[in-house]
Amino acid sequence: MNLAQSFSSGIVLAPFVTSSGLLLKTWDAISSRDEDVVSHVGNRLFWKVFEEQGLTVVVFEVKNFDLQHNLVSSSYLKENNNFHRFEFLRAKKIPDFSVDGSTVSLFIDNLQKLDELKSEINSSNPLIVTGHGVGGAIASLFTVLLLESVGSGKKRPLCITFGSPLVGDKKFQEAISRSSTWSSCFIHVVSYKNSLPKELNPPPRDYMPFGTFLFCSDTSSTCFENPESVLELLVSSTNDQSQGFEATDYGKLVKNLYRKAICKDFTSRGLNLTHSTSLNACIYLQLCAALGLTSDMQLQHQNINALAAKLEKLENKFMYQKKEKFDPSKKLNVMKIDMAKLEWYKKHCKGQGNGYYDCFKKAISTADQDAVQWQKNLRNYWSDMVEEAEMKPQTEAAAFRIRWLYAGTNYRRMVEPLDIAEYYANGRRKDYVAKGRSRHYEVLEKWLEADKKEKGDSNSNNRKNVELILTIDSCFWARVEEALILCGELESFKEKEEAKGKLLEFENYVYESLKKYEVSPEIFLKESSYMSWWNKYKGMADNSGGLANFMRNPLHFDQYTKGNFSFP
Repeated sequence: MNLAQSFSSGIVLAPFVTSSGLLLKTWDAISSRDEDVVSHVGNRLFWKVFEEQGLTVVVFEVKNFDLQHNLVSSSYLKENNNFHRFEFLRAKKIPDFSVDGSTVSLFIDNLQKLDELKSEINSSNPLIVTGHGVGGAIASLFTVLLLESVGSGKKRPLCITFGSPLVGDKKFQEAISRSSTWSSCFIHVVSYKNSLPKELNPPPRDYMPFGTFLFCSDTSSTCFENPESVLELLVSSTNDQSQGFEATDYGKLVKNLYRKAICKDFTSRGLNLTHSTSLNACIYLQLCAALGLTSDMQLQHQNINALAAKLEKLENKFMYQKKEKFDPSKKLNVMKIDMAKLEWYKKHCKGQGNGYYDCFKKAISTADQDAVQWQKNLRNYWSDMVEEAEMKPQTEAAAFRIRWLYAGTNYRRMVEPLDIAEYYANGRRKDYVAKGRSRHYEVLEKWLEADKKEKGDSNSNNRKNVELILTIDSCFWARVEEALILCGELESFKEKEEAKGKLLEFENYVYESLKKYEVSPEIFLKESSYMSWWNKYKGMADNSGGLANFMRNPLHFDQYTKGNFSFP
């Protein structure tokens, strides 16, 4: 399918949406005056919950509210309002974003009650969240709250707004659009005669739409998904006020479009596209549908050709960006080379009489410096990989995790020890697991645990090729470093019993890991951090304990390496 045919899907999608009855049902809930449905009252915010025929509809309404367009950053909200509910949207490439200040302020003022609403919603029913005007903006933010649990067994909500103002900047849009699942949760119905969605604070491109926009006229409708195209259309229709703005009766509008779609009273002119049909011609048809232009009006509308040319450029850019999204398979061979280089580095360090963890931590040789770049390349790749996997729909994400589980586990066990070495290198930091561990390592570890649980895979002893194994617990060296710190502080440690208790826990942890052959034998190298810890701790250790008995005889190290030591 060529780009023109792909773009024309908006003309096909619009009648499908308007004929489904979904917009009618949603607007009926907004306009309902059913006294049997309880109206919940917040601070300038009202909402109702409708339950019928296995469907839940939450309607938001805002009264006596003066909308003042200004953007505030998520970091500001976190620091000054203790508002961190949207933190899950942040990512390595999107560390911060902004939302409309007046809308999010109203949202925060009602946050406690909205949290209660969130917990009370019947999760077994399909859910529609809706609102008109500023109520639609609140509906969008409430739906964003629900996105975090989408993909973890919860059904995805559908947010349908009518004449809603925009609620965030380009980074906010990018955060939601990272996931096709998330962005598909939003349908925004807009009339070209309604000014509210077009009220943008100068410069207008501070705000950015997200989701699918259904642009409606009295006679036809069309859909746009490219946020840049939507914004261009909103801004252009604001600048061109020849048709004037008026209060839109969305109830009458959706009923009219429903009737026309059901009766097939309007057709998608030019829908029989061929490969020779230009993208510009398809966009022209979209604009005519969005603006409700008849043949005579098209001739009089001077700006439509110029707008079509702008949108053509934006659509070409949009399709190109889609193709350029992160594709893990493209860089896989390069990453395999970097992993092979780290395998070489590991053997090189052992040849020097030291483990690769401690060599990397000391960073003395040129090989150590080279390893830094390999570590960085792999970390960036897998961080992007995990982020991409988490943004996929649930079924697709599960297949993605299975495909990359083995490689991801090897990467985590090889590279995370180097991150730990960096963390403790200056001797000032503590508690890597709680304060320094990258989230993508945690996710990779959860993937493995979920796979084991599903397959009933227990950690059976593996005595084959012990010399070549990577330590199963990728945080092993962080636990060694914490034990070293405890030994060093024991003299001045106020709670000596607490320190001794933690050291005993670590001793038992090491012994149990050794019994399962889950630790690389390089820990027994003379200059390793583990041996440094043992030399400090052995005087305090219980001489009759399992680890003490094992560590007492260096011959045990060789037997362990060969996989033939028999633990009692």
